[in-house]
Amino acid sequence: MKKNYLKMQVIISTFLLLVMAQSCRKELSTKQQLGHLIPVETNAKTENQYMLFIFMGHDGSRCPGCMLFHGEWIHVDCQGEGSACNKSSKVALSYDLDGNLYATTVDTFGFTNLDILNMPARSFVLEVDEGVYSYLNIPAQLVFRDTATMQFTFTGLSFTNRPLY
Repeated sequence: MKKNYLKMQVIISTFLLLVMAQSCRKELSTKQQLGHLIPVETNAKTENQYMLFIFMGHDGSRCPGCMLFHGEWIHVDCQGEGSACNKSSKVALSYDLDGNLYATTVDTFGFTNLDILNMPARSFVLEVDEGVYSYLNIPAQLVFRDTATMQFTFTGLSFTNRPLY
């Protein structure tokens, strides 16, 4: 009898810990998790510009803080994990000298007017040809606005034939 009681306590405690640990996370449907990437025609021959459409952010009423900023845990609406807000921004994709893919925002305040952006891990679908898709994958990262250009730069990007996030 005591063994069953102890097992039940362990199961309930584990469940409560999992629920509390996920308070800043929200399950997203595949449609919400997957962003969209649409090419933008430009005259610039040196960069490829795209519009990124993304659902991101969560309710802060149950989130004590999801990002560490100046040594303090804070919550910022419409940033990080979740699907509370529909955001978009124009970005330019480029490769550095080492062949690493990165994206820099072109519109200054598309994602936020703050100087910090908690970008969740997301994959963006791009229709290459009719019925043929490629996915731009951006890993989760905390990015800061460049003080000179006022833009955000995302690093560690990759294109794959299936979404990674």
